[in-house]
Amino acid sequence: MTPLPSTLCWGLWVLPPGATVRAAGVSATLAGLSEPSYTAADLVLPLLAAGGAVTVAALTYTRRRRRTNTRTTPGGGPHVMSLPELDRQARRLLVESDDAILTSTEELGFAAAQFGDAAVKPFTEAVAYAQGELSAAFRLRAQLDDIRRGDDVSKRRTLDEIISRCTEAGRRLDAEAADFDGLRALERTAPDALAHAEAVAGELAARTATVGETLTELGSRYAHSALLPVEGHVGQARDRLVFATTNLGRARDCTGSGDNERAAVFLRAAESTLDQARIFLDGVDRRGRELAEAEERLPGALAEADTDIAAARALPHLTGNLRGHVIGMESVAVRVRGAMAAGPYDPVDALRRVTEAATALDASLGEVSGREAGTERARSLLGRAELTARSSVGAASDFVGTHRRAVGSEARTWLSEARRHLESVRTATTATATATATATATATATATNGDATAAPVATPASALADAQRADTLAREAQRLAERDVRAFGNPYGEGGGQGTGGAVLGGIVLGEPESGAFGGPGSFGGSETRGRRGGGGKV
Repeated sequence: MTPLPSTLCWGLWVLPPGATVRAAGVSATLAGLSEPSYTAADLVLPLLAAGGAVTVAALTYTRRRRRTNTRTTPGGGPHVMSLPELDRQARRLLVESDDAILTSTEELGFAAAQFGDAAVKPFTEAVAYAQGELSAAFRLRAQLDDIRRGDDVSKRRTLDEIISRCTEAGRRLDAEAADFDGLRALERTAPDALAHAEAVAGELAARTATVGETLTELGSRYAHSALLPVEGHVGQARDRLVFATTNLGRARDCTGSGDNERAAVFLRAAESTLDQARIFLDGVDRRGRELAEAEERLPGALAEADTDIAAARALPHLTGNLRGHVIGMESVAVRVRGAMAAGPYDPVDALRRVTEAATALDASLGEVSGREAGTERARSLLGRAELTARSSVGAASDFVGTHRRAVGSEARTWLSEARRHLESVRTATTATATATATATATATATATNGDATAAPVATPASALADAQRADTLAREAQRLAERDVRAFGNPYGEGGGQGTGGAVLGGIVLGEPESGAFGGPGSFGGSETRGRRGGGGKV
């Protein structure tokens, strides 16, 4: 175990100025054309100008594509990137962009607490824009597997767009970095920001003991598997708090000596660490609520399953898929009831299994008997599926966010897709509620006036499929992320001290573990600017 460099004079290894990752690419802007009604002679110059604008835009787009797909070799000649090279660049930019958004969101939270939501609105919009670009890039990444074997043109086009969207996301954040620094002005407002961070640290330290008791109580009520998503959360929160407290102390020393510039570096490291400590603690409380909700829903889910089994058994012929789904539902119900009677169990997993079996049986019953799915039954299935999906997405998001230094693009891609499907569920649920209220109002108006037209009520069928897909993708994302963390290991071994190992794993300090050089904390911004406080480097 190599000790930390002596140049860690104030706790963080500072990389050389300008040592940041560069993401190539610019965006092309097409000028809009209008159609004024002038004579042919009057239109000559405008048409020439418009044609020139389109030509310039097209050339700009072509150059951007060429810059994305080519690089200059040491000898000066162009090098067309191979598909594997382009793929590696796309994966790297996906991770960098995701980390930049995570870090920007963290600092944005502290800025909002200090200055109010109105003051940070432009930066909130920038993060939302960048997140939209990144989500689209992850969607494209997920679609790569669907491109048929040998279609290199489509693969190259898709990878090019992924790189362009990631670059645009970073550009948008970089464009706001200077103004964001002007708002926070940590070098000037360090004492006030430090006082706020110290207050947050005190609150989280007090919560740690309470959440520890909550976790112990949950362990006595539920099976060990039920708490796997939050296993070790309290210990990791304490680890992050150790690192935060150390850096807050150093920041306090620096402000006392008038060195607010150095204090700002320590303060940012502490803020990021406090945010991750909060994620760990919130995760335990959220898991407790999810388990309680699943436990409450489970008896009703089993009763509905019994009703469906009885309806199927009452049919004249029980064959094919329906027979298989009935047997499957009966088997799941017996196992779940047995687990409930035996002692502590995992209600979230039990509810998931019952819901999956019930969904298949309900659909099969509809096909065979012509029974239409009842609105209440559909809502019940959707509500249960949404709960398990929300639980899985939350757990995977927490894990990736607090272990980001080790987690690669694959896990992040499926997590992004899981979030997209879950958002579709929420949108559909809102639309269904709105349509139902409209239909009720219309029915009332019809009864009163006799002249209203009934509005269609949205169906939750597709939302149910989205919820179950979100659940599956989030659990796969968690599995892949855990695999990445195991492969990454701990670059500091057991001797890092002061919570440094957790800070590295959480991406709080930047740099490369292979070289032993870790820079300062990340800040609001994209790849070009996020490492400006004391260092940079690929995250």
